[in-house]
Amino acid sequence: MTATDRARELAIAAAQAASDKVADDIVAYDVSDVFVITDAFVLASANSDRQVRAIVDGIEERLLEIGAKPARREGEQEGRWVLLDYIDIVVHVQHAEERTYYSLERLWKDCPLIELPESVTNGRSERPAGAVGTVGAEAEDVADVAEFADDADDAEFDEFDEVAEDDRPAAGLGA
Repeated sequence: MTATDRARELAIAAAQAASDKVADDIVAYDVSDVFVITDAFVLASANSDRQVRAIVDGIEERLLEIGAKPARREGEQEGRWVLLDYIDIVVHVQHAEERTYYSLERLWKDCPLIELPESVTNGRSERPAGAVGTVGAEAEDVADVAEFADDADDAEFDEFDEVAEDDRPAAGLGA
């Protein structure tokens, strides 16, 4: 048994709405073979409580446009982990810390991914099925710095190193 066409439509629309609100680590799982209560789970992360709420609002607006209202909402007051239950799909929008701590992907690692449009994952961190931990802005920043260092002209850094060496106290001199 696979997710219904309607569940796939809702999952893709929810993922696109989350992406439009700059969510990270957006992924959708077809859980129809392991759950009888829903066909798909959509996960998205945010770096702040305010962003969690904005993503949730964006998802609700988008799904309302295609005729879907959540049957249940949980966690909205805290803004750290909001669950939207649309019966056909369940959407989890989590603060990045909760996403790392609870690592829901571990639970569904054997479920097939629902393919999302390139526009959803392009420029965002992608998390393979079963991955644990957050691959977010921090990792991207480190990668950007490493790429910059690889691309930088070594002469610029040689000049910096010479100045730094001149500023060091001579060995054996006390202060």
